[in-house]
Amino acid sequence: MAEQKEQRRGKKNNRTREKESEWQERVVQIRRVTKVVKGGKKLSFRAIVVVGNERGQVGVGVGKASDVIGAVKKGVVDGKKHLVSVPITKSNSIPHRANGVAGGAKVMMRPAAPGTGVIAGGAVRTVLELAGVKNILAKQLGSSNPLNNARAAVDALETLRTFADVAKDRDLTIEQLYA
Repeated sequence: MAEQKEQRRGKKNNRTREKESEWQERVVQIRRVTKVVKGGKKLSFRAIVVVGNERGQVGVGVGKASDVIGAVKKGVVDGKKHLVSVPITKSNSIPHRANGVAGGAKVMMRPAAPGTGVIAGGAVRTVLELAGVKNILAKQLGSSNPLNNARAAVDALETLRTFADVAKDRDLTIEQLYA
C-alpha cells in the first residue's frame, strides 16, 4: 500500500515537471540598477525574460531583485502572467503582415516561405523563436531598447488574426469570406 502511494506521488511529480519543462525561458538582458536612498545607493538587478512554449504562446516579463537569480525568477513569473497566443500557419509562419509599437520601438513583421528561417535581431528574434515561429522576416525600427523591442514584438503578434477568426467576427463561413 505504501508503495502505491509513493508511485502515485512520483507520477504527480513527473506531471508537474513535464508542465514546468514545456516552458522555455531566455534572459534577454540583465542590468545593474541603483536607487538613491537616505543612506546612499541601493544596488539591485533588473532581468528581462522571454517565456514561451514554442507552440504559439509567448510572454515578456521583467523582474527586479537584489540578486540576479531572484530577478530572473520574478521575470519568469511576470512573463507567464503576460502570455499571448500566436496563430501559426502550416508553414510555421504568421498569417499576415503585422506591426507592433511599444514606447519608441517599432517592429515590422512579414510572413516568409518555408526554409527562410527567423530573420530578426535581438529581443525580437528571441520572442519569435520562443513563440514557435520558424519562417519570418522582422525588422526593428526606432529604439534599440531590448525591453521595448520585445514588447513591440509581442504587440505585433497579439494583433494577428486567422481567416477563421475574421469569418467568425463577420458571421460568415470561410468559403463566403473568399467569395
